[in-house]
Amino acid sequence: MSHKHRNILYLHSHDTGRYIQPYGHAVPTPHLQQLAEEGVLFRRAFSAAPTCSPSRACLLTGQSAHSNGMLGLAHRGFALNDYQQHLVHTLRRAGYYSALVGIQHIAADTAAIGYDAWPDEPWCGPRSETFHQDVVNKAVDFLTHAPQQPFFLSVGFFETHREFPEPAATDSPTYTLVPPTLPDTPATRLDMARYKASARLLDQGMGAVLTALQSAGLADSTLVICTTDHGLAFPGMKTTLTDHGLGVMLIMRGPDGFNGGRVLDAMVSQVDLFPTLCEWLAIEPPPWLQGQSMLPLIRDEVAEINEAIFGEVNYHAAYEPQRAVRTQRWKYIRRYDHRRRPVLPNIDDSLSKDVWLAYGFDQRPVAAEQLYDLMFDPTEAHNLADDPAMAEVLDDMRGRLNRWMQATDDPLLQGPIAPPPGAVFNDPDGLSPKEPVLRSS
Repeated sequence: MSHKHRNILYLHSHDTGRYIQPYGHAVPTPHLQQLAEEGVLFRRAFSAAPTCSPSRACLLTGQSAHSNGMLGLAHRGFALNDYQQHLVHTLRRAGYYSALVGIQHIAADTAAIGYDAWPDEPWCGPRSETFHQDVVNKAVDFLTHAPQQPFFLSVGFFETHREFPEPAATDSPTYTLVPPTLPDTPATRLDMARYKASARLLDQGMGAVLTALQSAGLADSTLVICTTDHGLAFPGMKTTLTDHGLGVMLIMRGPDGFNGGRVLDAMVSQVDLFPTLCEWLAIEPPPWLQGQSMLPLIRDEVAEINEAIFGEVNYHAAYEPQRAVRTQRWKYIRRYDHRRRPVLPNIDDSLSKDVWLAYGFDQRPVAAEQLYDLMFDPTEAHNLADDPAMAEVLDDMRGRLNRWMQATDDPLLQGPIAPPPGAVFNDPDGLSPKEPVLRSS
């Protein structure tokens, strides 16, 4: 099949992690379950940065956040170094029409990205009550009247970002299991039940778009990429470099092996999607790509494409410089500041956060280095960095991280990273991301 007959539908959400039905959670998402049963589900897919704009920028440029320049949030003054590195420009040279519906969150001005068509709604900020349905309607309309040339359609949903809707009777807090990072309390159960209500709405929206794709006769010629930016907006998840923050859903369905209800356990990073598309379309990959094509996994040629995957945090609401490397067995996280207490503005306000704060979370120590054995400690709760028996493993993981930082010219190696002029950010000693912000000169 020529790339001229191959379309790409990129469905993405906010703050969903892997907390959907196909990953075994009691979060009813039947349309995403069907997509998984028809496509390929990646059990170990990871964001390259567990914060909103950096994560999306890494996926869409095929490189780390410190390489593409998206060190913080777009609506707070951060931006890509070069928007010509966005995927749509490589696809345009291959004859693709590109369109955006809904959220993008990598540019203050959507026109700077380079889509052929984009909405006139605000790219970020308060959402109208009709925003969700507007996204669905415009995506359905695009697919119903799809262009003759191959297309790349990005459909960005605001769900499952906070604030969540109230749970329906079917999402009763009484029978809800909270994430493993949190204590099981009435408040955390209610918080999670509200998340489930948001996930249900996300599933309905994505399901409507997938139904429109089928009705338009485009499903067999379209590669669907369904993913999210990072983990849930709960304490110990979003903005952390544990798997609770970096782990993301990734379901792909389309021609040439992306079918059959397969499940893959190989580690993949979202930076691998850009090179995967280049190989799938037989187009020359641009020189800045840092990921690996996933097609050898799809063709059953190899068991792994990555010996390790990497993650980073720079700015979210506040500055919190961290780097991480993960292998199948080990996770190593290093902090690059002198702070040894949580950065509370980088944790979204919530009932769950209030529970932690009531028990002194703001005074809990944070280690400069963290090492976890993912085989015996999959929730990353027992830090082995100070265990003498782990010295050899710790040295190996330090080396892996340092070599990656050097190879990618990580500015953190030269010291603290200053925000760009005009960027706004929170005091790390604050309590909430909603508090007054500072502005860089």
